[in-house]
Amino acid sequence: MLGECGMLELDRRALRKRSVTLCKEMVVDELLIQSLQADDILTDSMAESILAEPTSHKRGWRLLSLLPKRGPRAFSSFCSALRDTEQQHLCALLTESPERDSRERDRERQRYVDSPLPLPTQEGKVAAKRARTQVSMEMCLDADSPITTPVLPCTQDFYRSRCLQSYSMVSSPRGQALVISNVSFDPCAAPDLDSRRGGEVDEEVLRKVFTELDYIVTVRRDLTAQGMRACIEQFGRRQEHQTLSSCVVCLLSHGVEGAIYGTDGQLLELDWVFEAFDNAHCPLLQNKPKMFFIQACRGEEMDCGVEQSDGPERTQSPGCEQRDAGREGEGDGDTRQTEERGRLRVKLPQRSDMICGFASLKGTAAMRNTKRGSWFIQELNSALRFRARDTHLSDILVQVNGRIKEREGYAPGTPHHRCKEMSEFTSSLCKDLYLFPKYHPQY
Repeated sequence: MLGECGMLELDRRALRKRSVTLCKEMVVDELLIQSLQADDILTDSMAESILAEPTSHKRGWRLLSLLPKRGPRAFSSFCSALRDTEQQHLCALLTESPERDSRERDRERQRYVDSPLPLPTQEGKVAAKRARTQVSMEMCLDADSPITTPVLPCTQDFYRSRCLQSYSMVSSPRGQALVISNVSFDPCAAPDLDSRRGGEVDEEVLRKVFTELDYIVTVRRDLTAQGMRACIEQFGRRQEHQTLSSCVVCLLSHGVEGAIYGTDGQLLELDWVFEAFDNAHCPLLQNKPKMFFIQACRGEEMDCGVEQSDGPERTQSPGCEQRDAGREGEGDGDTRQTEERGRLRVKLPQRSDMICGFASLKGTAAMRNTKRGSWFIQELNSALRFRARDTHLSDILVQVNGRIKEREGYAPGTPHHRCKEMSEFTSSLCKDLYLFPKYHPQY
């Protein structure tokens, strides 16, 4: 029997029966929604209304309220989307039911074929999409890849309302971007470092999104520790930095706390990387924002998560604001020192105007999907595409943290099942950093 708008009654009952569990456990993100859009189950406006909901739970309720109205293929497409986003346990929950007798389903489908209802799309497209899920990971870069929705543009009104209180971002291109991605490691020099399957997806995602954000992107693959050092030094010396507004450095590899591995198994200290772009070593980028994104483990500890419980509110930390190093302008010499400073050039701190996003917390491992790339880069890509038009980078990274917090691994029978990850960022930015995508002021 056909349900409303042609959905099979059997499918509609399964959705209704499992709705509470689905809303509680389902991760409704851009990847899931994009899969349903690719099958013409959801329209663009429906997708936007779902993603606009503030929590995954509410996005789930919104999605489940729409699916029964989207035709006979909506259920099978939804199940496929769950499998594609590694939520097979929810797909099994819907389909592995005694009620779903195969003969009953065959009869209902035959009634659907005989019915006069129009087909929303050709079934051949669905069949082709399903076939692609059987190909190797290296080839699955189409419908199952991270989102490629165009970066949403900043408006003139928004730019004018924010430009005076934020970093100047008026150059075109906005800056230079360097992506170093180590995927394959020397089996002799680094026998304990496995190939980072999915790493090539991350580098392509970053290349595309920063190109759309008007950066000149350089991608380097599989460098030794010394090769990374030389590449970064050369990048920092580029004369183009002098006329551009900012720069971006993305490092993707295996790692430990405070360092990442080269393909030769040697470590490159992250503190050296930051030093290479500080005010002393990279004067061309003084007072300009420098963005770093580190996709690497910062330890071996697996975050297994904890069960959420209600607890007391966090107390405010006690006031302990003291100056730790030196006393600025103390004693009778204040006036004289002020006069001397007036005759000297303005000094900058050794390191400033930097922001760095880390995929994981200190001591913990970072998660990477072998087909769609790492969790952190997936969420960073989505946030930049949807939010950069009206959100400064610190708040974008807060949103990334929130999305990472909701994610949970699905790998039954392995230590990764129900594993968690938590990203974080550090900042010495002195103003709001808006990227003002696709807007170029005319002077």
